[in-house]
Amino acid sequence: MNAISVPSDLEIARAATLAPIQDIADKLSLPEEAVLPFGRAKAKIDLDYLAGLDAKPDGKLILVTGMTPTTAGEGKTTTTVGLGDALNRIGRKAAICLREPSLGPCFGMKGGAAGGGYAQVIPMEDINLHFTGDFHAIGTAHNLLSAMMDNHIYWGNELGIDARRISWRRVVDLNDRALRAIAGSLGGVANGFPREDHFDITVASEVMAIFCLARDLADLGERLGRIIVGETRDREPVTALQLQAAGAMTALLRDALMPNLVQTLEGSPAFVHGGPFANIAHGCNSVIATRAALKTADYTVTEAGFGSDLGAEKFFDIKCRKAGLTPNAVVLVATIRALKMHGGQARGQLGTEDLKALTEGLANLSRHIENLKLFGIPVTVALNRFSGDTDAEVALVIEMAAERGIDAVECTHWADGGAGAENLAGRVAEKIETTPGEFKFLYDQQLPLWEKIETVARRVYKAGEVTVIDRVRQQIESYQEAGYGGLPVCMAKTPLSLSADPKLLGAPEGHEVHVREARLAAGAGFLVAICGDIMTMPGLPRVPSANNISVNEAGQIEGLF
Repeated sequence: MNAISVPSDLEIARAATLAPIQDIADKLSLPEEAVLPFGRAKAKIDLDYLAGLDAKPDGKLILVTGMTPTTAGEGKTTTTVGLGDALNRIGRKAAICLREPSLGPCFGMKGGAAGGGYAQVIPMEDINLHFTGDFHAIGTAHNLLSAMMDNHIYWGNELGIDARRISWRRVVDLNDRALRAIAGSLGGVANGFPREDHFDITVASEVMAIFCLARDLADLGERLGRIIVGETRDREPVTALQLQAAGAMTALLRDALMPNLVQTLEGSPAFVHGGPFANIAHGCNSVIATRAALKTADYTVTEAGFGSDLGAEKFFDIKCRKAGLTPNAVVLVATIRALKMHGGQARGQLGTEDLKALTEGLANLSRHIENLKLFGIPVTVALNRFSGDTDAEVALVIEMAAERGIDAVECTHWADGGAGAENLAGRVAEKIETTPGEFKFLYDQQLPLWEKIETVARRVYKAGEVTVIDRVRQQIESYQEAGYGGLPVCMAKTPLSLSADPKLLGAPEGHEVHVREARLAAGAGFLVAICGDIMTMPGLPRVPSANNISVNEAGQIEGLF
């Protein structure tokens, strides 16, 4: 293929003609009274109207996931957008469901997260920055609970909260390593009782997880009330409900809970709502948005963060389990460039044909295929082609997939928009119609918590050993005894390897997965198992993306990729 010269993602997005948002809503038969405009090109959709659609049958649900990510790029969000556009191009009524980008990676290493090339959701600047303010509302609700907890302690501590056993951290939607561990309430009696405190990034907040798993406002409020902030001196849990914080938190989140509707470059409807990271949280957009798409479109295309070992596993075992969703197909995104990196080719040499490195790297893709088959859903590989990929390399990937009974479809949606994914769309739609899956979870809900952790680590990560220090093991056992044994587990680990060690590329086996911390998210309804060195508050790189972001003389934002 010849190299294709195209403008930057931001330039492409800025050149697009945005349709009035009601025109986009009309494609989903959403009436004007249900569409609450947020400017010309964004809107929130009324929750009461969506509740009235419960009796309608669901459309087909397609999950887009990926191989283990590398710095070479895979294009999972881009493929999600391209596939949605392509389904509409071939006459299938499709809607797209994505997560909202976090300001952390936007200003950090990753940059924007609204797709790329000619497969984007727009308005790109709005989506990547403040959008409709949902993340601000989530962070504020979270920190309101922090403030009310410390205020309760200051004014006599009627509940007897043990300041040594507070587990509730504060949050901010930025990468700020200086806030990982701090001392608070310094400066004298008027400022409260000094104690050690911590910050997480907003996307790791339990409030974010609750927001994305809640069915409606009532469910949201109930879940918020179940949040455990710490323990009393008698080792009894203290909840947000006991602190009388859940009502005010719900009020802050009322408007944010309405899903956001935007459009792609080709005018496909896209719900962009909620945004937990998959490496430290469950990595899926909101249940409310997904259900809205399922009720208003024949095909819903959604994504889960990072590789299938993280996002897809959590999509199935947490989101689908909690929301009663049944996926109909999985699309596994891969690039030859990323596969060659897994096979040992240096980043600077990725434009050179290397069938040996590609063959070695295909072990990673093969492992993801194997893992996805555990869930009983038909899998199709989307080979996101770059201009430097050779025909021999493409043929090798297609051959490997075929040997495993999987279709691999070459796609060029980054350069060609929906037209570049029409073959993929046709193949996926055909597979849904002719090869119905038998969806199943990885583990039984009643399996003990530690056995669930071991199941994910051994069956998905192919760990040889799952280790934990006694203190954390006892903590998990105490959650089991307290009645939380029926919860799913949310594994927090590096996204850069199928293991918990980012240096182990390809398809490692027999490695150790060390669980160093366990956090109970009682409101969200899962146990977080933190593995290896993963951080719930990331840091900025040496040269952050923020260095290149600015506003030009015309008042336009520059540098968002």
